[in-house]
Amino acid sequence: MTAGPSSNLAVYGLRPARSSTLTHKMTIVANLDHTFSSATVAVERLGRDSRSPMRDVLAAEDPLEIRIEYGPRKRRTNRAISVTMRTPGYDEELAAGFLYSEGIVRDASDIESVAGSSPDDQARNSVCLRLAPEVEVNTAALNRNFYTTSSCGICGKASLLALQSVCPPRIKNTFEIDSNILFRLPQTLRSRQQLFEQTGGLHAAALCTADGSLEAIREDVGRHNAVDKLIGRTVLDDGPPLRDRVLLLSGRASFELLQKALMAGIPLVAAVGAPSSLAVQVAKEFDITLVGFLRSDHFNIYNGAERVRTRERIAI
Repeated sequence: MTAGPSSNLAVYGLRPARSSTLTHKMTIVANLDHTFSSATVAVERLGRDSRSPMRDVLAAEDPLEIRIEYGPRKRRTNRAISVTMRTPGYDEELAAGFLYSEGIVRDASDIESVAGSSPDDQARNSVCLRLAPEVEVNTAALNRNFYTTSSCGICGKASLLALQSVCPPRIKNTFEIDSNILFRLPQTLRSRQQLFEQTGGLHAAALCTADGSLEAIREDVGRHNAVDKLIGRTVLDDGPPLRDRVLLLSGRASFELLQKALMAGIPLVAAVGAPSSLAVQVAKEFDITLVGFLRSDHFNIYNGAERVRTRERIAI
């Protein structure tokens, strides 16, 4: 869960991390290793007739403070806007994706550089995005908790109205995909979940093309973080809007994840799990094709059924 700007790393008992500056063009390769993405612990394995010590690999979970530096050259402001519990790795992408999905930045040119924790600092607990001087930051939005968390308590109507006020301009959704491509995606995703294979404790998000090719995948203990890392990578590559891509989710599809897809211009979201009622409302309101309960032999279409092709029309 993401905390608001009043949160402080001291709450988690962590010291501030040293920083090194990276340009946004370099950020994509900054955290490619998974050195701190998992941890090994001693456990007791009990069976019906056995008991033995063993080592277990767990997904790492640590707080990350996201900061921004903004304003005119001679009057720069540096402030924390969020603390999120995440799996370490791709922190710069996570921060860029978070700011993009909240409407704070619009493309890579808004980000001058990224300062992350230095490679020799195992805390890896802080990242700062330095914004271009001309970027206008809505300080009122920063002073309140962001509305996108499932526990925020804001009603569905207010959430949809908030999305309408911040989402980029929309164009007609013409993205189509063959149903047989969708049937193959769960297994394709599962085969690429390297950290899940080790730990069994991570969500995954992937970007796919219309022919079913996986372009990128990110894993994290938080499903929203996995999507932010994925979108952040494309932001730093100056990629959005992603009007010809599929967002593939290993779990459920919540309002928060549909909101992130909307901000990135993604036309189709496919989830292995169930969508929430508000996620379906977002899909209908903004004409995003939404697929849930995606399996190798069936799935449900909650919006945009006319854009999912089948080889023959099935009588209902």
